[in-house]
Amino acid sequence: MRKEKLPITAVQALTPIAFLVTLLGCSVYLFGADSSYGANQIALLLATCVAALVSRSRGVSWREAQEGIVNGISMGLSPTLILLSVGMLIGTWILCGTVPAMIYYGVQILDPDIFYAASAAICAIVAISIGSSWTVAGTLGIGLMGIAGSFDLSPAITAGAIISGAYFGDKLSPMSDTTNLAAAATGVDLFDHIRHMLWTTLPSFVLALAIFAVLGSSEGATPREIANLQAALAAEFTIGLHLLLPLVLMLLLVFKRFPAFPAIVVSALTGAVFAVLFQPDQVAGLAGSSPDLSYMFVQLKGIWIALFDGFTSNSGNEFLDALLSKGGMSSMLNTVWLIICALGFGGVLERTGILGYLLGLALRSVKSVGSLITTTVFTCIGTNILAADQFIAVALPGRMYRNAYRERGLSALNLSRTLEDSATLTSALIPWNTCGAYMSATLGVATISYAPYAFFNLFCPVIAIIYGYLQFALKPISFDPAEAAEAASP
Repeated sequence: MRKEKLPITAVQALTPIAFLVTLLGCSVYLFGADSSYGANQIALLLATCVAALVSRSRGVSWREAQEGIVNGISMGLSPTLILLSVGMLIGTWILCGTVPAMIYYGVQILDPDIFYAASAAICAIVAISIGSSWTVAGTLGIGLMGIAGSFDLSPAITAGAIISGAYFGDKLSPMSDTTNLAAAATGVDLFDHIRHMLWTTLPSFVLALAIFAVLGSSEGATPREIANLQAALAAEFTIGLHLLLPLVLMLLLVFKRFPAFPAIVVSALTGAVFAVLFQPDQVAGLAGSSPDLSYMFVQLKGIWIALFDGFTSNSGNEFLDALLSKGGMSSMLNTVWLIICALGFGGVLERTGILGYLLGLALRSVKSVGSLITTTVFTCIGTNILAADQFIAVALPGRMYRNAYRERGLSALNLSRTLEDSATLTSALIPWNTCGAYMSATLGVATISYAPYAFFNLFCPVIAIIYGYLQFALKPISFDPAEAAEAASP
């Protein structure tokens, strides 16, 4: 006979949260930007155990808690596969010359005075076209980070610009997963949802572009230094526009709605083929001295190393070697470790009812439209922190707050927009969230370092709250006749 569970108390719900916050604070204090390389994982794992222990006093068995942990981790399997495949892609794209070619031609086109703003704009355009901030960061982002290094510009600001542009385009793309999820969770039309988001996204992005334009530095690399870099790249790789074809293929596959994981794997393997065709000496060099192996097996060994361990540059040029020595599936394993621990913690909170209890508490403080939108924003941010996944942070508050918006005469479009302004955008600013971990691993910059410069992601939630208190750009429930009829029905 199944034992009836006791109600959750505030102390029981807050104990694992307080424990986690304390440990994460200690982690950041002791390890700084390196806290995500093991210390945060320990904090998340121990907090998961505390949540399970607290729930036992309410009658939740370890089996149930473990099911929650496993279910939470299973939600991250798809992002994990994408993350590992991006590691493969980075390795082969450097080896075949795609990334070096992006840097070689990029430093000719992009002016350091407008580099940050141009990076954000380019990423925004591509993200609107393909609907994936992750793909933009894992393709264009890699090249832009390399170009920034060539100009001697800030990696943190560059990463902030890439993320700002990628998330702006992702939000406004009808092909985006989170955009479709926000519309579905609140029951609104997809294109009405996208149009309503323009009220917050456009001002936020214009402000971000203006700041990036002001931050553009003329103190970067000189023309002579850029010419020296291009010469060093040309000495190590066969450079040509044809080497950009793997990037074109990748963008085309995603634009055609090819699933992300196989699209990235295909593009990584295309890079492997290009490496054998156009950079055989680099492939052989990566394979090392193997006198007993035939030419074919030497090439295969070099490609294999690039896929699992990335590329290692030994040009003798210290800057170039640091710029190009990266990638491989192994480079993503620490991030996978972080994602597993974070999603396990989020899973046990959801299964034991702690997360639902905390969300319910948030509604008690709602007194006005402004406070409702503010509460929604902070609930989404809190869910991103606790559950470590933007999809949970969109779906759970979307279900919970729909009636609250309806009771105040507000269209669900206001809720769907607020979900995106907060849940979608802040996910990249949290080191242990799947999005923050991915962006940090892909761009090579700690989340805590780029977060202050992801201006678009920071501005949108603030503008959403301001609109709420000013009663500006809010659609009444009568905007949607079907929604109005549903609200009027008993």
